Amino acid sequence: MAEGTEGTSEALAEAEATDAEATDAEATDAEATDAGATDADTTVPGDEEPYPLLGARAGIGGVLMGLANLVPGISGGTMLLASGIYPKFIQAIAEVSTLKLRKRSLFVLGVVVVAALLSIVLMAGPVKSLVVSHRWAMYSLFIGLTLGGVPVVWKMAKPANRAVWIGAVLGFIPMAILAWHQMQQSGEPADAGGFTLMFLAGVAGASAMILPGVSGGYLLLVLGVYVTILGAIDDFKEGLKAGDWDQMSGPFFEVVVPVGLGVVIGVLVVSNGLKWLLEKYEKGTLGGLVGLLVGAVAGLWPFQRGVAPEIGDTFKGQVVTAELLAEIEPEKYPTEFFTPGTTEIVGAVGLIVVGFALTALIAKLGAGKDAAKAEAAKG
Repeated sequence: MAEGTEGTSEALAEAEATDAEATDAEATDAEATDAGATDADTTVPGDEEPYPLLGARAGIGGVLMGLANLVPGISGGTMLLASGIYPKFIQAIAEVSTLKLRKRSLFVLGVVVVAALLSIVLMAGPVKSLVVSHRWAMYSLFIGLTLGGVPVVWKMAKPANRAVWIGAVLGFIPMAILAWHQMQQSGEPADAGGFTLMFLAGVAGASAMILPGVSGGYLLLVLGVYVTILGAIDDFKEGLKAGDWDQMSGPFFEVVVPVGLGVVIGVLVVSNGLKWLLEKYEKGTLGGLVGLLVGAVAGLWPFQRGVAPEIGDTFKGQVVTAELLAEIEPEKYPTEFFTPGTTEIVGAVGLIVVGFALTALIAKLGAGKDAAKAEAAKG
């Protein structure tokens, strides 16, 4: 009997020891959980990514974003989304704009911006030449690229409610009015427009590129400063290569500086305003973006061409002389609408389809990366 009692006591002691160990283990797990929660509170998604990989992704995203802003219809935000750097870029903007200067955020922002600027400077000339020389073909491609952004934003707006439809109508109307106004003009391209217009162009372009599916390049085209800005960037680049300050100073102070300031203000201020609208009035704001995209197409009627002025014509308030004619660059030629032939119609439809498919493919790549990250997070 004593042996049985002794055995029972030993069993109870072992059980108590086991319970104590389990309690200690639970306490350790709880401490680890608390530590993890603390880390999660102070860690930005992607902080675990090594700097070389983060830099590569940010560089690729920046190059794609820069190219996107040269091509109306392609969204810089969509390019960042496709490269997988979009959430980190938006987080970096939010932190810098609130003076929270974290090393990793500054790194992401710096790499994206430098890569984007390099791609813009290097490719502005070729893209401008294509638009001037093959206007109807490029505009057809731009239409497809613009329409391809509609499903991107529409997917974010679903399920559609009354606010979405009201927002879509309110977004469509100003774009349609702007397109109609453009068609009533004499056909002469806009002048540089001074500091204010260039500044507003920078604000519009930068704020638009923040949101996936919205093209900053298209807004520049609608404002009538697209070719002007590309030409100024190309002239500045050539002057820089030649070391010619006189060639650089004109485009630098007239275009590069005001547009650059507008871009900074647009990214830091307007982007936060758009984020606020999306937080407070998400459905209506997304509906407005859909309306803007659909209405944007009205301003991209492809069948127009530049027409060289002749001696004796009036060009920008001046009578064209042989000397003045020699100074007028092709991108400044007045434009006119023309009746397309079968070749132009078929070609335009084909390019619209290609543009739509390209934007849809890029958006799908971005969605695929997001889905993969979501699955990894669940795992």
